Amino acid sequence: MINVVLTFHGARNDNLGVGALTASEVEILRGIAKRTGIDVQITVIDALGTREAYITGPDITVENVRVLRQPHKVLRLMRQADLVIDIGAGDSFTDIYGRRRLNVLFILKYIAHITRCPLVTAPQTIGPFTKPVSRFLAKGSLRRSAIVATRDKLSTQCARELGINGSIIEASDVALRLPYTETSKAEGGPVKVGINVSGLLMSGGYTGKNMFGLHIDYRKLITDIIERFINHKIDCELHLVPHVISAVKGSVEDDLHACNELAKTYPSAKVAPEFRSPSEAKSYISGLDFFMGARMHSCIAAFSSGVPVVPMAYSRKFAGLFDSLGYHYTVDCTADASETIIEDIFSAFENRSLVANEMAQAFKLGQQKLLAYEKALEDLICTLSARQELR
Repeated sequence: MINVVLTFHGARNDNLGVGALTASEVEILRGIAKRTGIDVQITVIDALGTREAYITGPDITVENVRVLRQPHKVLRLMRQADLVIDIGAGDSFTDIYGRRRLNVLFILKYIAHITRCPLVTAPQTIGPFTKPVSRFLAKGSLRRSAIVATRDKLSTQCARELGINGSIIEASDVALRLPYTETSKAEGGPVKVGINVSGLLMSGGYTGKNMFGLHIDYRKLITDIIERFINHKIDCELHLVPHVISAVKGSVEDDLHACNELAKTYPSAKVAPEFRSPSEAKSYISGLDFFMGARMHSCIAAFSSGVPVVPMAYSRKFAGLFDSLGYHYTVDCTADASETIIEDIFSAFENRSLVANEMAQAFKLGQQKLLAYEKALEDLICTLSARQELR
């Protein structure tokens, strides 16, 4: 039996993007267990929360840990583990979000190193790192990792610039593997257009002061897009789709609150349900005809379920991921003018069949790139299992 600990994943995270990464990582591990016949047991180190866990199963244990207050509990769990997989919540392996988040990430990584438990740096965005101490600790952990995988070229380049000369697997986002139930699309009727509205960007980021340096007024951009779709010559049915649904309603991150507020002004728009899991959100999105959003994993849900999508970037992670797959429909909210963003969105909408064809090829490439990570992880698990048999 191989005991795997997942860090900076989430079994009940309000951010369904983090949940999508976790569900997909579990899916990959279950596939390895099925192919190899090795019993893989998974422990998710998670934060305390009121939401019911949506990552469940007889192979899943969720441990609630306050990392800064309970490092001894982390130490115990990792001493009992055969393997630690860290995914950095997809994009947290950077210091642009502040010190606290990165400090927790480094504590988890270095406890794994101290226990000599093999650490896998799963496909994620690496960097940017703006401070020397961040670069030093990131380099030290990556050098000690059993596997280093990124999800885009920019992250691979960042790791190389840190001085990582060993093997780096440039994979893609594991959420391409997220299971879902396809929603059938009725023939005829209005075109179903989905807009993921980011509560975080509507709030100006965590600071409330345009934390991400947007070049546009995000709130006005969203209302302009909504009004243009409502008045479009093609009959459109507008869906406002949350992908962060906060347990504390109306919090700075809460997409659902932002969607509900917009629906008061635009009552013809439909607000998607309060999704209970990442797969439920993806299943809903799969029934749309066109999509755009500022939550990257809402866009990945569309991308990997065949729905033409325009990602609305607020950081480099968007272009890093999608450009690495040859998909060039991302708009940049930190650099582009509102008029340019709107023109690009509606150009993609009016050419959505062409976009869908290009997206299908890009998705195929993403799946192929993920296979390299899965193969390396499977080889590592087989090696660890063989060592157990020799004891």
